[in-house]
This record gives sequence, structure tokens and C-alpha cells, in this order.
Amino acid sequence: MRVLAVLASAVLALLLSLPLAALFLRRPPAEILQRLADPLVLDALRLSLVTSLAATVAAIVLGLPAAYLLATRRFRGKRVVELLVQLPMVLPPTVSGFALLLALGRAGLAGRALEAFGVTLPFTTLGVIVAQTFMAVPFFVLAARSGFEQVDVRYREAAATLRADEVRTALTVMLPLALPAIVAGGTMACARALGEFGATITFAGNMPGLTQTMPLAVYLALQTDLDAAIALSVVLVALAIGLLAGVHAAGGILLGARTRRA
Repeated sequence: MRVLAVLASAVLALLLSLPLAALFLRRPPAEILQRLADPLVLDALRLSLVTSLAATVAAIVLGLPAAYLLATRRFRGKRVVELLVQLPMVLPPTVSGFALLLALGRAGLAGRALEAFGVTLPFTTLGVIVAQTFMAVPFFVLAARSGFEQVDVRYREAAATLRADEVRTALTVMLPLALPAIVAGGTMACARALGEFGATITFAGNMPGLTQTMPLAVYLALQTDLDAAIALSVVLVALAIGLLAGVHAAGGILLGARTRRA
């Protein structure tokens, strides 16, 4: 059994590492850095950073109350809300983008109302943020909910005995204790938004400087400029590694601080 486990682990490690090694070894680092000065690469990088950060903020603002309610309340329709929150994680991204187009496009369910207020979402930078938020928010809500659920109920009871209302308890007790999970969820949401492709290209299009994020630029460059595709891919991988490292580092620091306070 042990031999089979080691063998399976070795095959998995090879499966995960070999593509990354092939990507990083395909071109010399100096050549990759040189290609990063390409306007196509810079525009895609700038747009991806702006939209993914905006989508992360939107996911936190919209998802934090939902995560708190799902973790601390029982209410009619809770299972439906849980299903809706998790659905973008299992839907094909192109289906999600098409659904957004039918809902928020000019002839969509809410598109006409938005247009009456001068708001147009499809094929705009704001549309990119909406698509990324739609795909990223489940990652934040699930992580934040888990963090709230792990807070010992005795802390809430102690706050209640001190006559703290629910808002104060949530802000001064629940939120600090769940902070490691919230930070992890926000980081994962950012990583998901940064790598979003299908919903973005379906709902917002692939227009350089306006809606062409790095994953879309990689797709286009694969057909015309392999070196640019490699440079963009390396940047995306480096950002993903940085985000994951940040999650582990921040989680360790926050958990250590919480342990010292306890």
C-alpha cells in the first residue's frame, strides 16, 4: 500500500510540475523579461490587475454579509441560497458568460433597466469586473462562511452577556476571529478573477486595452505570437504562486496573533 501511495504521489507531482517546468524553461528569463515591455503584455497586465482587484473588493463587500448569515442563521430558503452561491463554481464559464449576457445585455432581463440609467455592461471594462465577480464570489463566501462557523459559540455568548448587540459582536468578535479564513477567501477570489477566461470573453469580449485580460491575451497570442503567450503565462503563474504564498503567510501570521490573544 505504501509503495502504491508513493508511486501515485510521484505521478501526481510529475503531472503538476512538468507543465510548469516546460513553461518556464521554454525561453530564457532575459527574453521573457524583454517581452514584458510589449504594449500588448503591459495593457493586458494592467487591465487584469485593475479588474481582478475590483472584482475581489466587490466579492468581499457582497459576499461577507452572505457568509455571515449562512454561518450563523437558519432561515427558509437557506438551501437555495447555498445552491446559488456554489453554482458558478460548477457551471461551465462560457455558460456563465452567456447567462450574464442574457440577464445584463441590452435586451436582457435587467439590461434595459440598466440602460435607462446609462449603464452598459457587455463588452466594457465594467463588464469584465462583473464577470470576474460572478465567478470569484463563491470562493470567498465559502471560505468566509467556514471561518465564521469555526468561531466558538462561547465567544458570542460571552459578548451577549456583556450586552453587546449583534452588529458589535460581529465586528469585534466574529470578524477578527474569522479573519484568517476571510483573508484566504479574498485571496482565492482574487486568483480566480485573475485567471477568469470563459465568462469574460463571452460577456465582455476580447478587445485590447478595454476587455482583454491576461488569459484572453494568452489565447490570442497563441495564434500569432508564441513568445508573448509564454511571457503572459509566466506572469500569470508567478502571480498565482505569489497569491498562494501570501495566503499561507498571512494565515500563519493571523493564526499566531489569534493564539497569542487567546
